[in-house]
Amino acid sequence: MTDTKNLPRDTFLYLTAIITLVVVVVGFGMAVFNYIDFYFPDPATDYYRYTSSAHEGAIRQAMAMLIVVFPVYVWVSRFLRRDMEDNPEKKELKIRKWLLYLTVFAAGLTMIGDLVALLNTFLEGEITARFILKVLTIFFIAGSVFYYYYKELRSDNSKKNLWKAWDIRAFPWAIITVVLAAVVFGFFVAGSPTSRRTERFDERRVQDLSGIQGNVIAYWQNKGVLPGKLDELPNDLLGVVVPRDPKTDNAYEYKILSDLKFQLCATFETSSNEDQNERKVFPAYPQPVSYPYRGDQIETWQHGIGRACFERTIDPDFLKPRPL
Repeated sequence: MTDTKNLPRDTFLYLTAIITLVVVVVGFGMAVFNYIDFYFPDPATDYYRYTSSAHEGAIRQAMAMLIVVFPVYVWVSRFLRRDMEDNPEKKELKIRKWLLYLTVFAAGLTMIGDLVALLNTFLEGEITARFILKVLTIFFIAGSVFYYYYKELRSDNSKKNLWKAWDIRAFPWAIITVVLAAVVFGFFVAGSPTSRRTERFDERRVQDLSGIQGNVIAYWQNKGVLPGKLDELPNDLLGVVVPRDPKTDNAYEYKILSDLKFQLCATFETSSNEDQNERKVFPAYPQPVSYPYRGDQIETWQHGIGRACFERTIDPDFLKPRPL
């Protein structure tokens, strides 16, 4: 007779195992998909996306999911396995049977849908390396889940304990190794927390310089001259505040070069020039260009490590002083 003394606990643990399994599957798939997108960019679909930085946020989110949830799934699975070895009658728990069959069913449907999508893409002539890798990823994930839980169901119906076979004992360790590799690889693609914090400081500096640039242009439009110094920009009525370096609290450098030309400078801790070739924008169609500070070339905020200056020229054909 099945021991129902711990049935509420077993129900909670089996539900926890299935829920954490779903989270791990989603996190692992999200991580691998973004690795593939990172190394195999597709100009035909990545319109206006930076191929190196667009996936970093998703990779970090996937890493967080795996780092937190995967150990919980491993612990719950090991606990249930040992508890079932000590209490073999628990193999007949209905909640366990239902959840195992549901998991196998979902994994089987995923593999079937995966094959249908692959064949459909092949027939449309859109086979690419990126798509094939993603299909293989889905097949690996669904196949691993199907294999693991199908073997467990077979062990329930066999007099021989299949869980003592070498392949079944080694399989969980192989999956653990793959997931750990996916997490570690994420640090190489998305960077460490320390490097990311440094990058965010530089991103803030670029945003500050862009804001100052806009305020300088607005000042010129309203008064017909460039401000002599940044201290002339703050305006309580308009809510204009001049930002300072987010890390050192030093003022940004500003210098007038001519009646319509000025310079902004800041000190950066990282180099955006190293990723310039990777950070490409793929436009879907030509766009009309209109830049307020210069009409004959596209100005950027590319910078190296250390002090970097950016010259901006106001084109009066694009911007005209507002009448007093």
